Amino acid sequence: MIDRDDISESELLSRLREEDSGRHDRFAMVFSKMKERLRRIVKFRLDYRLAGRVSDSDVIQDCYLRAADRLDQYLNNPEFPLFVWLRLQVQQQVADVHRKHLMAEKRDARKEITLNAVLNHGASGQTSMALAAHLVGQLTSASRLIERGEEIAALETSLNEMNEIDREVIALRHFEELSSSETADVLGIEPAAASKRYVRALKRLKEIMAKHGFSRKH
Repeated sequence: MIDRDDISESELLSRLREEDSGRHDRFAMVFSKMKERLRRIVKFRLDYRLAGRVSDSDVIQDCYLRAADRLDQYLNNPEFPLFVWLRLQVQQQVADVHRKHLMAEKRDARKEITLNAVLNHGASGQTSMALAAHLVGQLTSASRLIERGEEIAALETSLNEMNEIDREVIALRHFEELSSSETADVLGIEPAAASKRYVRALKRLKEIMAKHGFSRKH
């Protein structure tokens, strides 16, 4: 069993490759250890208008099944660390949820824009809206987010003026709470570059928040 937190990445992958009756349990344990980090990503990336309709626990469970089904393919050619790969499964699962639930509401002009962003650009296409919703959400109750949709839309428009990678760095480091190294893996840049972009992006984010009357520090 994999019951230590200090196991190296190479040893972890080696144990997951072992073909025996305990393989399923080993992967389940690894996923369980990473589940709360993955849940934080789901809560950030999931469209705020689906609150109360889609459970983050259900998304996580579906993500586990998706990952288990694709595990052999990953282990044959692990281009990323396991957690970064699992995060990609979360991203794809959230995109599937958006397609399913937002497609039925695409007649609403704003919902159609959001849907098209998901279909054309994946979860990253919604980063500005996710950032806007969470920034507003930190100053109001989750139940009132839909009521503040116009405010979220205005903030989203300003966030779209940021460099795309800078927006993602903010999302990954500040909201998903990835490490600098994990952020670099996701974006395909060097860790040092990710750190520098994070500092620059935070400064720009504060300017945008001030423009929209946000005085709280983040």
